Amino acid sequence: MLTPPRTLLRRDGDIYTLERALHRRGFAVVAGADEAGRGACAGPLVAAAAVLGTGRRGEIPELADSKLLTPAARERVYDAVVARALAYRVVVVEAAEVDARGLHVCNVAALRRALAGLPVPPQYVLTDGFRVDGAGVPGLAVWKGDQVAACVAAASVLAKVTRDRIMVGLDGTYPGYGFAVHKGYVTPEHREALTRLGPCAEHRFSYVNVAAAARAARPVGVEPPTGAGTPGGTVGVARRARRRSTPSVGEDVAMEGGGR
Repeated sequence: MLTPPRTLLRRDGDIYTLERALHRRGFAVVAGADEAGRGACAGPLVAAAAVLGTGRRGEIPELADSKLLTPAARERVYDAVVARALAYRVVVVEAAEVDARGLHVCNVAALRRALAGLPVPPQYVLTDGFRVDGAGVPGLAVWKGDQVAACVAAASVLAKVTRDRIMVGLDGTYPGYGFAVHKGYVTPEHREALTRLGPCAEHRFSYVNVAAAARAARPVGVEPPTGAGTPGGTVGVARRARRRSTPSVGEDVAMEGGGR
């Protein structure tokens, strides 16, 4: 059996170069997947998958890694991806599920669910940083994939904008933490709010800084609830908050998507 020739990519190519090469090799439907919120200590983890069209039809103005875009540009690109992508899917995993199952397990499961939920089945999958097994088609983990593969960049924008909108909404539900500004990531302002207020129900209690804040906020003599623990014991929920029960990521806590 002959091995097909290797595909060579130009170093000076644009963000669509990798997908064009895959299209030339016969993979007409290439999906990209990425997530937002891995490094946050509050709020959900959001994964997304996207399939762009071939040729000029698949090119999205301003498309780039979501972290390199301004908030206004991300919103414009988000709208363009939703309007022009062949297919897309977004999966939201609540903070309680991250605590219960672990960040990496939830991350891989959410990416897999986003890819599996695409209304147009992919023929090849590109992911950012690490491979996601179980897609049923060939795939490649691309270093800094959201900067070099258009479909991964599109997925990163979908995930980032969806998550940012959720965090802005949570800012109204849990005022004082600054969720609308730092989006649940660890900043000096967020650390100060955690110390002053204790964690709320949307914090990830398996994270060391949140667990420490929860212990400090617990009234003397009050036992913490079980099930939100860290190795060696459980941690408490802040006095003003009780975490709501959350279904497994396998049931899709929240999912949205579309196809063309």
